[in-house]
Amino acid sequence: MELFKFNLKSSFMALLGSGDVTPSVLQDRTEEIRELILDEMGEFGEKNYAAIIRLVRYAHDAQALWYARGDVMKVLAAVHGETIAREKLAGISGKFEGLLPRSLNSRPSPLGR
Repeated sequence: MELFKFNLKSSFMALLGSGDVTPSVLQDRTEEIRELILDEMGEFGEKNYAAIIRLVRYAHDAQALWYARGDVMKVLAAVHGETIAREKLAGISGKFEGLLPRSLNSRPSPLGR
């Protein structure tokens, strides 16, 4: 019976998309993403969008950073223009692979065709 519980739990977690990410790997990758976002927003973001910088800097986990992407897009678009900002945000979004439940992963947009 104990084996069944473990397999059921493992199967459920696999469906959520957590895979083999250990807590230390999760923390390291979250910090990597945080630093990437802060670097992309740069000095312009620090001076003109302090609230968004704080939102990213103090986000408590990968999901909080994921939800901050809309605000990050606002800063990146102000710095680089929308086209380049979309490219940069796509690169940032790719870093979340394996850290989030499947329901939060980006889906291809029909507008991008």
